[in-house]
Amino acid sequence: MDITPLQLGMLILCALMVGFTKTGVPTLGIFVAAIMASVFPARESVGLLTPILITGDIIAILYYRHAVVWKHLITLLPWVLAGLLAGYWVLGQISNDRLSLVIGSLVLLLIGLHLSKDKLEQSLRFAFTKSRSWGASLGILAGFTTMIGNAAGSIMSIYLLSKGMNKTSFIGTNAFFFFIVNVIKVPFTVHLGLIHAESLVWNAWMIPAVCVGAFIGFKVLPLIPQKLFQALILAFAALGGLYLIIF
Repeated sequence: MDITPLQLGMLILCALMVGFTKTGVPTLGIFVAAIMASVFPARESVGLLTPILITGDIIAILYYRHAVVWKHLITLLPWVLAGLLAGYWVLGQISNDRLSLVIGSLVLLLIGLHLSKDKLEQSLRFAFTKSRSWGASLGILAGFTTMIGNAAGSIMSIYLLSKGMNKTSFIGTNAFFFFIVNVIKVPFTVHLGLIHAESLVWNAWMIPAVCVGAFIGFKVLPLIPQKLFQALILAFAALGGLYLIIF
């Protein structure tokens, strides 16, 4: 697996950002996915990034293991598995350009829905964000987007924000969710030939960068006020979605 100096530099940067996003601001993950898809072919970036994400997940769940709200995970995971299966099929059919467009459009659509949910629920006289269908829909989309582009961070963030979680519970629950999902999807990406011996060698070299990024996240998170934390989550998600559509 040949990697250019530019690709190597971006891979190290993304590994640092993965560590930070797993312990600090979760929706930076969509920006990482966007960078990876811009310097590597979109399909190959999925396989290269997945083990790096799992490394970050392990660090985060060890640190935030007591902050997990399990009920939100248990109800979501069956739907996520359905989304993973759909994403696995689509990944073998869709081109790289269309893949980025689909992910970016989904992210922006869901952000818009989240920002307008109060008015929508009032006009519809139905609290859809508290319904089972809302959770099921986001679960399927999270599984789908994480399979096709490691870009489910924004969708999971919208789901957790709708539950009114504080930032520590948010990070802990988010970390366990993505650890479970990323491990589940490994056999699928291996079967598609996106994870292989050569890519795993590069992944191993990125472990120190992930650790450094995670340490920065641990230090930064307590300094971020709750409202600013929520605003940053949505802002970075929107930037990542736009990046995927434009570039």
